[in-house]
Amino acid sequence: MRAAQFSEFGGIDALRVDEVPVPEPHAGDALIDVSAVSLNFFDTLLLRDKYQITPPLPYSPGAEIAGTVETVGADVTGVSAGDRVLAFIGGNGCREKIVTKAANLVPIPAEVGDAVAASLPVTYGTALHGLQDRAKLQPSETVAILGASGGAGLAAIEIAKLMGARVIAVASSGEKLALCREHGADEGLNYQDTDLKKGLKQMTDGRGADVIYDCVGGPHAEPALRATAWEGRYLVIGFAAGEIPRLPMNLVLLKGCSIIGVFWTAFVERNPARHRANTTQLLQWVAEGKIVPHIHGIYPLVETGKALSLIEGRRVSGKVIVNPQQ
Repeated sequence: MRAAQFSEFGGIDALRVDEVPVPEPHAGDALIDVSAVSLNFFDTLLLRDKYQITPPLPYSPGAEIAGTVETVGADVTGVSAGDRVLAFIGGNGCREKIVTKAANLVPIPAEVGDAVAASLPVTYGTALHGLQDRAKLQPSETVAILGASGGAGLAAIEIAKLMGARVIAVASSGEKLALCREHGADEGLNYQDTDLKKGLKQMTDGRGADVIYDCVGGPHAEPALRATAWEGRYLVIGFAAGEIPRLPMNLVLLKGCSIIGVFWTAFVERNPARHRANTTQLLQWVAEGKIVPHIHGIYPLVETGKALSLIEGRRVSGKVIVNPQQ
């Protein structure tokens, strides 16, 4: 079988499509024919050994997969050959077949396609966990989403609206803000031509946003924190800007606000039952048409590098999918 993988930390140029052995499922495992792999920004960091973990080499990008169960190992219940399933596997996903623990698998409803299903776990899972489990977002509260036109941001828009919030999308162009409005954002703020702190304050009648959902970090973090409401919640999601900000702690005191880390992958490991319930809820919302993941494009396995270069170059809106069967 084929796998898009890298054997050295050389960035996207180190990625190759190789022939590798078909893995064997052991007790408790399932072998999946992978039809969709969702890529994320952290995959570009893994290729350069700049992520929080150093993966074992050789390694494939892709932490979210969807496909069909081919076979199962001993002692597996609840899933069988022919089932369409979704799983967050943490990485090593861009290959034609994957072995993973059967307990990781979530059934995909008939109304949901594999590519759409694969786009859910990281971005929508993070949004649901962050807004529901961590921020305890309430109806009628205001959420400001930084990096709103990316996959993580668009997911957060849809989840926040489902929870009854008012959403202010923050992005770098009118085109990106238009996409955010298509996904439900109530208002948009272009930080390229508007001061972020002043803009958010004006849009909230001087009160500030109840929740800041920050996918970006970098120089935009402090002005966003300054635009947080009294007893607001600042959610630290990620650092797409590449710079980890240093925030003045006196602002937290003066605003009585909270800075809350949203480490979704650790949550999945520590609370698998809650993660499974959240994933099942997301799939049901898609089946009901309540959320509509935006897929930028679907690429064959041999174009995995091209797909990652688009992500690395900030040239995508929504999710990028690889189909290893193509």
